[in-house]
Amino acid sequence: MQKVFDNAGKALDGLLFDGMTIMSGGFGLCGIPEHLIEALCDSGVRDLTFISNNAGVDDFGLGLLLQTRQIKKMISSYVGENKTFEKQFLAGELELEFNPQGTLAERCRAGGAGIPAFYTKTGVGTLIAEGKEHKEFDGQTYIMETGLVADLAIVKAFKGDTEGNLVYRKTARNFNPVMATAGRITVAEVESLVEIGEIDPDQVHTPGIFVHRIIEGTHYQKRIEQRTVREPTGK
Repeated sequence: MQKVFDNAGKALDGLLFDGMTIMSGGFGLCGIPEHLIEALCDSGVRDLTFISNNAGVDDFGLGLLLQTRQIKKMISSYVGENKTFEKQFLAGELELEFNPQGTLAERCRAGGAGIPAFYTKTGVGTLIAEGKEHKEFDGQTYIMETGLVADLAIVKAFKGDTEGNLVYRKTARNFNPVMATAGRITVAEVESLVEIGEIDPDQVHTPGIFVHRIIEGTHYQKRIEQRTVREPTGK
């Protein structure tokens, strides 16, 4: 099966439909699938549910899809950098399902592993636990969380080969690998696309069996959410 596509638009062709659920990898603005997100904007697909650690910033990342009002629901753990998100949520125009960050990661991992649900202590006694099944193990109370599976997962890796084997760098490994396994269809974009055999098998983070389509991206912005620098000091 041919997995390599010329660009993000072609890689998403035939996969999109209104009301679908999409997982989007990355952590903050690190390791996000920039080109695939832009292609989603251009496609005009609407009423999307996004599973993502965060919602980007106002003019970048998933913030672009919020600006065009293509997202109807976010399943996230941190959304504090996006004023567009805030306005839409407070106005009742955007649904939100909050998750503790570790719980969100485990829900994605569980979905990719075929595990329908699991128990965790995180969130017990808080709003997170309301309406969820509680159970005791060894005298401790746990709540049940369900695994997450998406119609489409879009991920970003540092390097990939033409069979879809992926290598991530540093913080980009937080959510991309688990989300790559939890999409019914997974599309990856990489900074460097190489031939089969050019990646040491011991370095592969996502095996190509999970990846259905792949593109090589260019001109990545790699923005920083909150740039903090030290004031220069005199000698």
